[in-house]
Formats: sequence, structure tokens, C-alpha cells
Amino acid sequence: MVKTTLKIDGMMCGMCESHVNDIVRKAFPNASKVKSSHRKGECSFVTEDKVDGNVIKDALDEMGYKLIAVNSENYEKRGIFG
Repeated sequence: MVKTTLKIDGMMCGMCESHVNDIVRKAFPNASKVKSSHRKGECSFVTEDKVDGNVIKDALDEMGYKLIAVNSENYEKRGIFG
């Protein structure tokens, strides 16, 4: 599992967060734990494999958002006790 964090310019409100979440889900149908923050200017999600930054960049550009950076790191699912 891979956790990807996107730094995004152009999110101004909660509705923008929803739009970005929808863009991510459409670009990567297997994405889970999708969440965005306009205050932090970022979106994070988990996928089985590393994602192609160009795919999400093009999708965000179409909607008026600018992708600044893509960071990926290994993700370990945690249980209730740890």
C-alpha cells in the first residue's frame, strides 16, 4: 500500500476539497482514505501501487487547480490496538 500526498494550489473552501476528492477518485478508482484540506493545500489518499503524477496533474488542471508536488510513502494499515 502507498500513501500519496498532493500539494495543490487553488483550493479555497470546503467545496474545493470535495471537487479535488472527486477528481482523485475518478483518476484512481481504487483510492481509499481520500481527504483534502484547503487550509493545508493538500490532498492525501491510499492506493495499492504508486500513482502517476501526470494523470492527476492533467485532471486537476482541467478543473482549475495546480499540482505543486507529489509525495509517496509506504503505508501500513493499522489495527485497533496499534
